[in-house]
Amino acid sequence: MQNTLLVGLSRQVVLERQMDVVANNLANINTNGFKAERSMFQEFLNTGAHEDNFPSPDRRVSFVQDRAAYHDFSSGPLEETKNPLDIAIDGSAFLVVQTPAGERYTRDGKLTINPQGQLVNASGYPVLGNSGPIVFQPTDKAINIAADGNVSVLEGTATIDSLRGKLRLVSFARPQSLEKQGGNLFAATNDPGAPDTKAAVRQGFVEKSNVNSVSEMSRMIAVTRSYQSVASLLQQEGDLQKTAIERLADVPA
Repeated sequence: MQNTLLVGLSRQVVLERQMDVVANNLANINTNGFKAERSMFQEFLNTGAHEDNFPSPDRRVSFVQDRAAYHDFSSGPLEETKNPLDIAIDGSAFLVVQTPAGERYTRDGKLTINPQGQLVNASGYPVLGNSGPIVFQPTDKAINIAADGNVSVLEGTATIDSLRGKLRLVSFARPQSLEKQGGNLFAATNDPGAPDTKAAVRQGFVEKSNVNSVSEMSRMIAVTRSYQSVASLLQQEGDLQKTAIERLADVPA
C-alpha cells in the first residue's frame, strides 16, 4: 500500500476512537457528577530506509497516533434539589464508596438510605465515613450534613443533634492516574489519595455532568466531516491507482 493510504487509514482509526469518546460524553450528559473525557493525539514518524544507495536522505512519513484519553475534572454546574441526602462537593475531593472490588471514588452525590440504614450511592454501595459506613437508626430524622462532612440527626424526641459520622473526602495529587470504571466510579491505581480538609460539602445540591452539549455536538460534527474527508481522499487515491493500472495495461509490450 502507498503512504497516502496508510496515513489516511491511521487518521480514520484515530477519528473512530475520538468519536467513541465524544459519544460516551454525550451519553452521560445527564449523569450526576460525570467527568468528560478528552482525546490526546501525537505525530508518529516512521523510521527512514536504512539502505545506503539512495541519492538523498529518505523522507519520513508522518502518521497520526491515538496516544491516550484524559479526564476533564473541571466542576460541573450545581443543581439545587433541597433533598437532605443530596450533596455536592465544592472542591476537588471525591466521596469514597465500598464496592465488592474494594474502595472506589465518585463525585455523584445523589445518595439514599438502604433498608439496612446505610447511606449509599446511586448504585447501592455504602458511602464511607472516617470510621466506616454511615448508618442511621429507624428513629432518626432531620438529617443534616455540614460543610465539613459531619452527618448529624435528631434521634427520636431528642432536641440535641446526634452524630452519625463524617463523610470521608479524598483528593489525589495525580488525578489523571485514576481509572474510570462503570457506575460513575473511579479506581485509584498509582495514587492512593489523601484526606481533603479544604473541600466543602453542600447539602441539598447535586453536581451535574461537566459535559457541554453544544461543544460535544460541534466536536461530533467535526469528527464526522473529517472522517468523510479522509474517506474521499482514500477513494480518490484508489481511483488513481486503478486508472494507472488500466493505462499501463494498454501500453504495447
